[in-house]
Amino acid sequence: MSSGKQRATEADYEDEVELEEDGEHFITEDDILEEVQDDGDHPMDEDDEDGQDLGEGSSVPVDDNTVQHFTTHTASVFAVACHPTEPLAASGGEDDLGYIWDITDGEVIVKLTGHTDSVSVLGWSSDGEMVATGGMDGRIRIWRRVGKENYKTWEFLTELQGPDEVTVLKWHPKGNVLLAGGNDGTVWLWQLPSGKTMQVFAGNSGALNSGEFTPDGKRLLTACANGDLILWDPRSPTPIFKLSADDARFDMDGITSLGINPSSTLAVVGGAGGGIRVVNLNKGDIVGTLGGHTEGESIESVVFVDITGSGSGPGVVVTGATDGKACIWDLSTMRLRATLQHEDAITQLLAHPAPKPYLLVSASADKTLKTWDARTGTLIKTHQGHRGPVLSASLGLEGSVVVSGGDDGLCGVWTTEVVDEDGVYPA
Repeated sequence: MSSGKQRATEADYEDEVELEEDGEHFITEDDILEEVQDDGDHPMDEDDEDGQDLGEGSSVPVDDNTVQHFTTHTASVFAVACHPTEPLAASGGEDDLGYIWDITDGEVIVKLTGHTDSVSVLGWSSDGEMVATGGMDGRIRIWRRVGKENYKTWEFLTELQGPDEVTVLKWHPKGNVLLAGGNDGTVWLWQLPSGKTMQVFAGNSGALNSGEFTPDGKRLLTACANGDLILWDPRSPTPIFKLSADDARFDMDGITSLGINPSSTLAVVGGAGGGIRVVNLNKGDIVGTLGGHTEGESIESVVFVDITGSGSGPGVVVTGATDGKACIWDLSTMRLRATLQHEDAITQLLAHPAPKPYLLVSASADKTLKTWDARTGTLIKTHQGHRGPVLSASLGLEGSVVVSGGDDGLCGVWTTEVVDEDGVYPA
């Protein structure tokens, strides 16, 4: 029999969240600029400076096709997130600060203070009325928009205490419920704006590396560095199922990333050793193993892309790894469709929303981002301007722009596709 507390928790969750019923083709790309090697003291020709990146801190120009910069951070930018509807971005970094800023002019809207260590993760609520920052200090701080006139005024709402070092921070796709996980393996769920703790999940045996709500909002999936994958009902502290490295089929040297298909039926899980598993979320079974990446190279990002626009079926998934490859897989056949290539580790993959859900953006330690057509593996645009690895990226304004955060302290803004001189996108 359910306790009064459990029934109250279930009611809180359902009140807050609307639950619904229901041939290989290898692509290479060689337009990355090469670093100039210093082979001794010698005069440099004037032309030698053009387009050459000599690394972070250099005054030599780099190729830069950004439409806007944000340069207020004084150290590496670990996290960036675009507002769901407005031309705003939030960023957080090693300088222990977060900012909300205007992506059209780089203007600071509000400085997000209060952390005593790096701001490692952040995100907007689904309605864009709140933003959460999570830090290595274990603090989670919530800010809220003031008034309805514009998005220029924000106020500090509350601070939440949960995991010891916050590594995962995700808002529910349909309601004001926030998930956070940390190095201690715990996963916390809060209702906002009240800040009430709804649930604490304690089944992960290692540091939490990934956590996601299923797209339908009914479940959440967590994964840790020790290799545990757990599916939860948000209203219950008891797992629906748990897979672990004790099962040799699921031993991937720890889980580093995961993605869930739009129909909430399959998860693709990437490991530190380069392995990838496909898991049926309805049964808790491993239904596939994907190769494609170099052994020993960590899978850093997993994202589903809708190349047909239907949003149904097993789906097409893209996996990005430290080997610089992004592999596009058809899960209906478990076959590799295409391989995309960066010159260094891929740090993040982003799926473009409708009306062009077949577009994919990749971010890399090679200092660039790239937009691809996932249907064919064709490179559409290379985004340049960073002097160091790109650590985070987010799509904004219905996917028309991509915003990045880099190890060089820069946030860049680009149009995702090439535009003509009038700013018009291709058909």
